[in-house]
Amino acid sequence: MDNLMDDFKNAWKRPNNALPQIIIINISVFIVLAVLNIFGKIAGIDTVSNFIIDQFTIPPAFATFLTRPWTLLTYAFAHSLSSIFHILFNMLVLYWFGRLIVEYIGNQKLINLYVLGALAGGLIYLMVYNLIPYYIERSNFNGMVGASAAVYAITVAAATLLPNYTFHLMFIGPVKIKYIAGFYIVISFLGAVGSNAGGNIAHLGGALIGFLYIKQLQSGTDWGIWIGSIMRFFKSLFVRQPKIKVTHKKTKSQSSSRSSSSATSSTGHNIADQAEIDAILDKISQSGYESLSKEEKQKLFNASKKS
Repeated sequence: MDNLMDDFKNAWKRPNNALPQIIIINISVFIVLAVLNIFGKIAGIDTVSNFIIDQFTIPPAFATFLTRPWTLLTYAFAHSLSSIFHILFNMLVLYWFGRLIVEYIGNQKLINLYVLGALAGGLIYLMVYNLIPYYIERSNFNGMVGASAAVYAITVAAATLLPNYTFHLMFIGPVKIKYIAGFYIVISFLGAVGSNAGGNIAHLGGALIGFLYIKQLQSGTDWGIWIGSIMRFFKSLFVRQPKIKVTHKKTKSQSSSRSSSSATSSTGHNIADQAEIDAILDKISQSGYESLSKEEKQKLFNASKKS
């Protein structure tokens, strides 16, 4: 419990800490929209609050969606205001399975899965409500909100990556996560013609992308690499990166009588130093300067002073 609280207390102070940040964003959006909804109705200006809520609601009709295309992603950070259990369940599952993703394949992969799951869920939702007659006839509702598609992507991804990893569930005991993910998929499939048909279809879209993402990652292809590139671009607009130029000059021999074995040793040392610096620079490219440890920053600083 202490580790859990510490994760959230320092959510914005630590680098590569997306899991608690995503959860905090979801909770914050839920609270803000709930407050706007309550005061909007009390003050009789619910038109304004409803307009704001619509910016986080993906509509079933494609023509309406074109007027607010950003909802293809923003819907995954909002939840139903009629029940707190919607967001509570999603955030708990996200935390449990998200920790596995972060631990085994890294922070950026969690972000990739969340975004890809949201996009896949939203796109499939739009497709069925605009292409399949059964759903077109039942598209007379406001739209969909919820992180469920993104959470399903992370859940199925974790189960695909670590199928035999075991969770100890209350009142049930140890259960392999592949069975938990399978249970979620079956429930969503059975609900694909129910009162929350759109949501369940989005769940299945997220689950599919979670499975495919891990399979592609295992074959050497990261479908979410573009997400990291976009994030680094926007981060570079607001975070000033250190201007460090690393140069290396070859030193002249101080004595013509130096043995060949000494020269070999010196060359090997320089190669090791260069490889280490290259690794640090690669890390900056992937995760930003703030992801470096204190020791790595010092090594890079010392290298930049060489002349």
